[in-house]
Amino acid sequence: MDTSGQPALNVNTPLEAKSPYEIRVNLGLGLPETDVRTALTTGDMGFLHSFTTGSAVDGPGVRVVAWTTGCMWRCQYCHNPDTWTITNGLPVTVQRAAEELGKYRQGLRRMAGGFTLSGGEPLMQHRFAVKLLTAAKNMGIHTTIETNGYYGDKLSDADLNAIDLVMLGVKTWGEDRHLALTGLREEPTLEFGRRLASLNKPMWIRFVLVPGLTDDPGQVAQIAKYAAGLGTVERVEVLPFHQLGRYKWERLNLPYALASSEPPTSAMVDRTVGIFRAEGLQAY
Repeated sequence: MDTSGQPALNVNTPLEAKSPYEIRVNLGLGLPETDVRTALTTGDMGFLHSFTTGSAVDGPGVRVVAWTTGCMWRCQYCHNPDTWTITNGLPVTVQRAAEELGKYRQGLRRMAGGFTLSGGEPLMQHRFAVKLLTAAKNMGIHTTIETNGYYGDKLSDADLNAIDLVMLGVKTWGEDRHLALTGLREEPTLEFGRRLASLNKPMWIRFVLVPGLTDDPGQVAQIAKYAAGLGTVERVEVLPFHQLGRYKWERLNLPYALASSEPPTSAMVDRTVGIFRAEGLQAY
């Protein structure tokens, strides 16, 4: 603790990472458990893996992205498993995170960009997420959250006003497949999407295409029908599986089931995109 009675934060670790694939662990490990619980309850402090600037793939325009730590899912293809554990992240106050974001606000406006809060799963720290997104909104910055939606019910309708766009990750279709892929049920995600649609909240759907795991055309067609039925999905992004995060699994001594998996072919990507477009969706 510092002299103000607040947790002593590691101000020497830079918020901005060298790349989104930089491995970071144990940055908040020394924080007392009571302080971790208080942070999660109040949202005055959060745990961030890093900031990334200049991203053109995490929402509209050029974005600053904050990557939270903590995730309840264990996706087989996760490329950032170091974000699963909350205390792997750097303890950061809302004020410090907002000040960092504020450095870029003029440039973000000029480039029609904004701020994206991703993870990990940002709704593991839902109070911090709302406070940081609200701070961004108050600076006139476009706000996006990338989420699996599993804890969407933790957000009130008023909380959602701080979010301009939701990027919702839909991993697969069918309860058994979803349990095998992520470790948890799919229904909370689907229900959150339906709730967002009822509030007329703009959404992008993100779907990771893994050969032999998520490429079944019938299952993809079910996701496409779901997305089209929401009515507020502006874009679907089909994300080809890659092995850029494999080294993190190895460094963390985690069993990696997809070590021999290959990225999808361009023909498979085109076929999958076509299934979404057949439902009238803008898919890429």
